[in-house]
Amino acid sequence: MTSRRRDGHPAHAGEALRFRYDGRDYEGRAGDTLAAALLANGVRVVTRSAGLDRPRGVYAAWTEEPNALVQIEKPFPEPMLQATTVELYDGLVATGLRGRGRLADRPDPARYDACHAHCDVLVVGAGPAGLAAASAAAASGARVILADDRPAAGGSLPDTGETVDGVPGARWAAGVLAELAERPEARVLTCTSVFGHYDDNYLVAVERRGEAAASRERIWRIRARRVVLATGAHERPIAFAGNDLPGVMLAGAARAYANRYGVLAGRRAVVFTANDSAYEAARDLAAAGIEIAAVIDARTTVPARLEPGAFPGHVFAGPVLPGHVVTGVGAGPDGSVASVTVSAFSGSGLSGSGLSGEREIEADLLLVSGGWNPVVHLFSQSGGALRFDDGLGAFLPGVSVQPVEAVGAARGVFTLAGCLEDGAAAGARAAEAAGFPAPQRPVPTVIPATVAAGRTAATPPVTPPATPSATPSATLSATPPATPPMALWLVPADDYGTHFVDLQREVTVADVMRATGSGLRSVEHVKRYTTAGTAHDQGKLSGVLTSAIVAHATGVEIGDLGTTTFRAPYVPVSFAALAGRDRGALHDPVRVTSLHSWHVAHGALFENVGQWKRPWYYPRPGEDMDTAVLRECAAVRDGAGAMDASTLGKIDVQGPDAGEFLDRLYTNMMSTLKVGAVRYGVMCRADGMVFDDGTVMRLADDRFLATTTTGNAAAVLDWMEEWLQTEWPSLRVSLTSVTEHWATVALAGPRSREVLAGLAPGLAVDAASFPFMTWRDAEVAGLAARVCRISFSGELAYEINVTAWDGLALWEAVMGTGAVTPYGTETMHVLRAEKGYPIIGQDTDGTVTPADLGMDWIVSKKKADFVGRRSFSRPDTSRPDRKHLVGLLPDDPGLRLPEGAQIVAVSPLPEPPVRALGHVTSSYRSAALGRTFALALVAGGRDRIGERLYVPLGPPGDDPVPVTVTGPVLYDPEGARRDG
Repeated sequence: MTSRRRDGHPAHAGEALRFRYDGRDYEGRAGDTLAAALLANGVRVVTRSAGLDRPRGVYAAWTEEPNALVQIEKPFPEPMLQATTVELYDGLVATGLRGRGRLADRPDPARYDACHAHCDVLVVGAGPAGLAAASAAAASGARVILADDRPAAGGSLPDTGETVDGVPGARWAAGVLAELAERPEARVLTCTSVFGHYDDNYLVAVERRGEAAASRERIWRIRARRVVLATGAHERPIAFAGNDLPGVMLAGAARAYANRYGVLAGRRAVVFTANDSAYEAARDLAAAGIEIAAVIDARTTVPARLEPGAFPGHVFAGPVLPGHVVTGVGAGPDGSVASVTVSAFSGSGLSGSGLSGEREIEADLLLVSGGWNPVVHLFSQSGGALRFDDGLGAFLPGVSVQPVEAVGAARGVFTLAGCLEDGAAAGARAAEAAGFPAPQRPVPTVIPATVAAGRTAATPPVTPPATPSATPSATLSATPPATPPMALWLVPADDYGTHFVDLQREVTVADVMRATGSGLRSVEHVKRYTTAGTAHDQGKLSGVLTSAIVAHATGVEIGDLGTTTFRAPYVPVSFAALAGRDRGALHDPVRVTSLHSWHVAHGALFENVGQWKRPWYYPRPGEDMDTAVLRECAAVRDGAGAMDASTLGKIDVQGPDAGEFLDRLYTNMMSTLKVGAVRYGVMCRADGMVFDDGTVMRLADDRFLATTTTGNAAAVLDWMEEWLQTEWPSLRVSLTSVTEHWATVALAGPRSREVLAGLAPGLAVDAASFPFMTWRDAEVAGLAARVCRISFSGELAYEINVTAWDGLALWEAVMGTGAVTPYGTETMHVLRAEKGYPIIGQDTDGTVTPADLGMDWIVSKKKADFVGRRSFSRPDTSRPDRKHLVGLLPDDPGLRLPEGAQIVAVSPLPEPPVRALGHVTSSYRSAALGRTFALALVAGGRDRIGERLYVPLGPPGDDPVPVTVTGPVLYDPEGARRDG
């Protein structure tokens, strides 16, 4: 392809960089963005639209880009990046995206981190206003942070021919940065996008640090006493037929590619504008070598200072046509711009009746400038109100609710001189408000581009005005256009099917009008109806345009209608950056018990329960999971087994009102427990549904120890604290998590009493001395221990608790008896299911009451109230056809039903829909029963005991599997084994 580099531009001297895009090899220059390099290589179509499959090209030059989404393939896949912000590097491999990315297929090797910073003044944006503000604030001695999203400071200065203090703007910007670098209290963050502004001047930014840095990206969490927002402005598009084709570009973007990167976006251009700044762009582009075929100005008159003759040495090749609009774009073979159709316009409203004198102009580039929108996103996020300026046709910052000030183009000041003075004044005010003396610094002098173009070295610089201008002059029109206001937003037509408002979401003017025609009047509703402004660019170009079209279609003033909400993040931020180092083991830390090393050494396989690694089962050589679990189950039922139960949540509840507090949370009474006793309890949410279960032991008159399920330990503690702190603050209770303090060994089986007696000769273990649901302090294997007689297996069982430091010694002593088989969580599940003991979160799903579990007995009839009690009287909670926990026995005793399988009443299945009665919650193979069995939640289940139901398992057309409904307790229903 023919190079489109601008002859003699300094950017050409940069290092040559090779890259690959969509399978083809290209060459760029150091300092290019991927978009600039693609344009330099003549690549017009960079991707296609997601829904309509229309070709898309580069439209903008920075973060406002709606089209050119790419995926970086090497060195690591990164999706949904804007080609306009991807810095080119040697070896880059990228592909175009159609609005959807692909996740990486391998772990990200890069590191990400975070940093907290405090400052007196934070300046967001290192354009002219931001640099002036940071320089003034830093001169006072204040702690200053200057953050800018580009690699080099200067904002739009590298894109224009303007000079500051007699030197090119970009060089002046570099000098200001050097000055700030010498100040110990100043910090400059380049390649850093501030994407969120929250309460109390808390702002969050992401710094792109590159592959060579210790961390690829860094999140900055900044707390500032004062904030100066110098965020600039975005050039506004105009909606017209075919405005989405490759080769249609913002005028300011084409100017930036020519001046900043030395890249020509096309050869022959038509400029379509409704404001003055496009003439400046056309002048620069003509000087760069792009033929300006015509300037189409929607306004009826053009100020004399903007006529081509006002730019010495740069005469446009074609005419300037006031009172004209672009009505269509002709596409070439690749789908990009080949010609532009223009017409005179003298009408008003939304129909095309006022169009006449159509003509077609050959061009490969169509540059658009409908005005400028100040970047008010962060100001709005901070809580600031916006106001609409009719003269500018833009929303500007209004009343601020935080110590925040917008400056420069961000508040509608569009002259360079005005931005410099505005920024310097704001920086001084911010420093003074933060308690530092106001610095006395001269405001830099400015040579306007129109003067600099023909100025000699002896020509004196132009002195800036004494006060900053609040309206644009040299860059944007200072007066409203003479044509109807809607000419700023869209070109009237009879068919709006290809007038695109949001290029990424492919929302057209027709879509917006369809929404308003359906009765929608709020721009927020229209946004959700059409999806305009919801893509990666968050409506930077489409947001105000959508508001304008809605306002016109509904007859409402745009200032009264307002804009959609500006939400964080302002730019796309990777989840990896937000996570930082809190990922993998650091995001969800692996928790292991003090016995973990023994389990590993003895071949245990583990399952994750919450954050814990729990032994799942202990396979011997040649054993699969079923074989190992059946062996472990048989050992517990016939002899003795031990399980590491250290992960159970343990909460120490102390205080004079501890008993009353627990009574209010559990469905049964806890305050009546005697010291030395243990009671099983259930907690419900306010809706009466089971939340968690566990045991409560009374350690003293004012002290209890509550246990929880492993996965719910944190949630239960949070639940307790919420009620204690927000609803019952008068209760004198304190809560402490002691889960990690204790190691717990569950010793179960008919020989467990014998084993315990050998380990604890000083403890009376007979049934009379040590009854069920009591605890004793004792010395076990020479270790101080608290022993509880509790069973979750239905067998005679004990839970031996020692300090975590002594856990391994206790376990080794138990295993050293030679009479105990270790078992894991899968065996524990089988044993408890045989007894019909539910596991919260497996046999419940948030819609299950204690009565549904067959546990009416645990709901106290004596207590006046507890959390969830009133919900038990609701008709829905007590209706007889609720789902009950029952047992299922498949007709085929070797068939294990899959958990989650649906249960139906008939076989063969009728035509859909078929009503499901419930689902399988737990399913196992039982050594004690000699067959498979399951637990299930079934509608009216207790009334169906003995009934045959069916479980569809095979493909459509296969007969469901028959099962028989039983009670949930399938083993030792009398409970005789529990007492040995």
